[in-house]
Amino acid sequence: MTLCGMNTPLQCCLSVVQLRMRADHAENVARAIHFVEQAAGQGAKLISLPELFRTPYFCQTEDPRCFDLAEPVPGPTTVALAAVARQLGVVLVVPLFERRAPGIYHNSAAVLDADGTLLGVYRKLHIPDDPGYFEKFYFTPGDLGFRVFDTRHGRIAVLICWDQWFPEAARLAALRGAQIIFYPTAIGWHPAEKSGNGVAQRAAWQIVQRGHAIANGVYVAVANRVGVEASPAGGAGLEFWGSSFICDPQGVVLAEASTAHLETIRRNWPFLRDRRVDAFSGLTERWLD
Repeated sequence: MTLCGMNTPLQCCLSVVQLRMRADHAENVARAIHFVEQAAGQGAKLISLPELFRTPYFCQTEDPRCFDLAEPVPGPTTVALAAVARQLGVVLVVPLFERRAPGIYHNSAAVLDADGTLLGVYRKLHIPDDPGYFEKFYFTPGDLGFRVFDTRHGRIAVLICWDQWFPEAARLAALRGAQIIFYPTAIGWHPAEKSGNGVAQRAAWQIVQRGHAIANGVYVAVANRVGVEASPAGGAGLEFWGSSFICDPQGVVLAEASTAHLETIRRNWPFLRDRRVDAFSGLTERWLD
């Protein structure tokens, strides 16, 4: 499934690809390419895949064998997608399990320009550790900061999943000039929680990201996975809720073209102008007593 939002500041189409992951890794990559081609056919110029799209979500358990799923950057997945980006003339956000060195692995996203050039990598900074989301076992926290990439079709930032809940990340991306923030994601419910908390959890997830768009005057594009993935250890597994979306700088969720323009929004809602940076020193502290 692809979702496009038209009329960004550069008058091009943003697209996010929502996927149901399967056990066959090659099939996941092939299906991702299929949907990228579909999005490009609809006019998309900037396209994001979901977090760790090549494999089922292996972080449901702590299994050292899963480190064999990692690959370097550049590596097989980025090389394959670079050819697609070059052929279609699109910018791609390609999330993957990065093998940086023996014993050092990251939850990363490569950014490929429209000519297939690898512009760089964002490494997820905020790493969760919850039942079914044992990411600290696998991923070293990112050490590249909150990066912004100048692509042929716009200046973008990439943040990944758990980064979504931290307003500082979105703010720093905006201060570095990002016009669009992509959030590749793998988020869902523990099935036992869905009936009691599911609606509120999903609503909070969307609201906080729409808030980032509003507070920073940026477009936000979220690519989530979808479907139930069983736990390798048995049990109910996780139900990824999909609900990928694109919103404009006023937080309006775009199902189709929007006429909002970043420059106009920032002139009328000048949050960046009115920041009291002289009063923000406490943001670098863990806790204020």
